[in-house]
Amino acid sequence: MNIIVLGLNHRTASVELRELLAIQDSRMGEALGRLMAYSGIKEAMYLGTCNRVEVYAVVEKGEWGFRQLEDFLVSTHFSLSSEDLLPHLYRYSDDEAIAHLFRVSASLDSMVVGEPQVLGQVKEAYELALTHRSSGVILNKVVKKAISVGKSVRTNTRIGEYAVSVSYAAVELAKKVFSNLKQRVVLLVGAGEMGKLAAQHLVNQGVKEVLITNRNHHRAFALAERFHGQAVPYEQLRSTLPKVDIVICATGAPHYVITKDDIEMAVYHRMNRPMFLIDITVPRNIDPTVKDVDNAYVFDIDDLKAHVGHNQEERLKEAETAECMVREEVGSMVAWVRGLEATPTIVALRKKAEEIKQSELEKVFGRLGELSPKERAAIEGLASAIVNKLLHGPVVTLKSEAQSQNGFAFIEAARRFFELREREIHSEEVQLLEDETGDGVSEEPLPQKDGV
Repeated sequence: MNIIVLGLNHRTASVELRELLAIQDSRMGEALGRLMAYSGIKEAMYLGTCNRVEVYAVVEKGEWGFRQLEDFLVSTHFSLSSEDLLPHLYRYSDDEAIAHLFRVSASLDSMVVGEPQVLGQVKEAYELALTHRSSGVILNKVVKKAISVGKSVRTNTRIGEYAVSVSYAAVELAKKVFSNLKQRVVLLVGAGEMGKLAAQHLVNQGVKEVLITNRNHHRAFALAERFHGQAVPYEQLRSTLPKVDIVICATGAPHYVITKDDIEMAVYHRMNRPMFLIDITVPRNIDPTVKDVDNAYVFDIDDLKAHVGHNQEERLKEAETAECMVREEVGSMVAWVRGLEATPTIVALRKKAEEIKQSELEKVFGRLGELSPKERAAIEGLASAIVNKLLHGPVVTLKSEAQSQNGFAFIEAARRFFELREREIHSEEVQLLEDETGDGVSEEPLPQKDGV
């Protein structure tokens, strides 16, 4: 058995190509059923996000499995051809496939390292595989462990604590001015995309109220509905400033919309309570001399980008710690998977030895005639002891070497030496996978979705 992954992401393919491979949840049952119908594919999971499309599978033969997955992805959309798709695909097998999934779950392979959404997306992909019965014992173990690793990275490192988007950096800086953003009032001036994103982040942090003003009052009203806030006529901008704690300026105006005099007046009426102003525009809409006003804190796009740059460096430092955690967990999972490869062979070997022993005992007992229970037990004990001593060395070696890079060679050698037929091994493998329950990997219930 091999664990493989075939896919493409933001580094290897355009968004247009990734969109063609997207499969809606409503179609996932049909898609996974079609995937499982390919010969040699035993288990499968489809992971699709805005930045990646990947298919994970447990297959009988790695190279054949890759060709099957390629055919599956090409057939996803009628306009796709092999020539269009194959140059953009990456493929990993066994150790590398497990490491890749762990890195994906830990957001180390994301466009923005440390982003939280991908862990929830892996959980959802796994739930869909469980729902449509395309996941089995091996993928269950590997994906559950990947989810556990992703949670551990977020818990034990600070990889997700540093804002790496301009809009969220504004929120992070606002927290330095106001330790608690709850009960704060925000005014969004204009309707620029980054401004709207910053306002949304502030809402997520629990701000009390969002006010919107725009030269186009209908647009301001529509935005106010989106944020469950209040539209303010543009003519009332200056009279509104004393009422707000945070100002986000994101207009398309080519001049200053808010002046130093405006803020001096606002701070005066606020009894010197601090104001935080974010200017996400080029050219700037807030007079830079506002920074000279006591208790007024203004940050422009360059300030925000500098903050983001610093945070990206901090995230990369945390990512190094996360990579070490992933490598350690990959090692234990690879050992389990390799050990699983040897188990059917060991069971088949013991079963064959037991059959030979019983056959020879019957012949001996037939020739010896009447024996006492004690004599029969002695002969059976002798036969069992001989078989066990003969098997001890090969079994110990198989268990040990199965977890090494050359494990498959040892397993194959044992099958040949002891003339174990493929049918016997496969039968034991199927039964063991059906009965498998414990291996040191947590069997805790799947975590609930994070709402991402």
